[in-house]
Amino acid sequence: MRVLITGGSGFIGSHLADAYLARGEHVHVIDDLSTRSIENIQHLKHHKRFGYTIDTVRNHPVLAELIDRCDVVVHLAAAVGVKLIVESPVRTIETNIHCTEAVLATANKKKRKVLVASTSEVYGLGGDVPFKEDGNLVMGATTKGRWSYACSKALDEFLALAYWQEKRLPTVIIRMFNTVGPRQTGQYGMVIPSFVKQALSGRPITAYGDGKQTRCFAYVEDVVGAIMKLVEHPDAVGEVFNVGSTEEISILKLAERVKKLAESDSEIVLVPYDEAYASGFEDMPRRIPDITKVQKLIGYKPTRDLDGILNEVIAYYSEEQHV
Repeated sequence: MRVLITGGSGFIGSHLADAYLARGEHVHVIDDLSTRSIENIQHLKHHKRFGYTIDTVRNHPVLAELIDRCDVVVHLAAAVGVKLIVESPVRTIETNIHCTEAVLATANKKKRKVLVASTSEVYGLGGDVPFKEDGNLVMGATTKGRWSYACSKALDEFLALAYWQEKRLPTVIIRMFNTVGPRQTGQYGMVIPSFVKQALSGRPITAYGDGKQTRCFAYVEDVVGAIMKLVEHPDAVGEVFNVGSTEEISILKLAERVKKLAESDSEIVLVPYDEAYASGFEDMPRRIPDITKVQKLIGYKPTRDLDGILNEVIAYYSEEQHV
């Protein structure tokens, strides 16, 4: 199988490339490196079944050529991270919507299967947890830039499903819930790498808001495994799947856990949202997936608990500091 991964030099994309190559598949990555590092795929550059293109998927001639050569597209290219979303809402909206539109339209010409990566953010301010795929999405006001990412990814989902329903382009959608692991950067507000780097350097560990908001963190290799199985399962076409962990923890407890496992003396500091992001910033109090649907279809089950994930991320950044 020949796999095209958009945004493939990113955290999840590079792990997915590793997994497909390890299974004997051919992989090509396209990435404009706007929020990613070429270092993530440096180790793959000389692999005989790997290729990469540094460009945007909005370069239609390049995208068309790459899709002609592939059997399936895993569309991961997106503007991600709360910090980036708040600071660059135009970039967020345009990147997410235009890139997905380009991928779907181009893939439709050859009827290549497309897996579109979405996010738990689409559930917005919904309080009916755990979140189910057919549950209502409760968006915040348009005056709150925080929700531009959620709305853009929801529109991506509508478009992908419309391509399946109207044009019979085989599409699959996964909503990822806080995927974490080695290679993830804290540059745009990802909480675990940010906490780990702060703890290892002895700087204050900064938790936003009152720290009572809760999240569930999924191990990147579990998410990658789910992507690969959903790409291949015929009954996944035209469907939306939550993929994540159900082990819930508050952000303040997470900071305490990181501090303990990293054997750090760092102080834990609460930073008001208005100071961290912008005035009137809103956040989800809880974000927990119902993963029954993906469990039933592909037997998905998280293999790594939170402590296991944190220990691996701590080891990764400890080694990186000494390189």
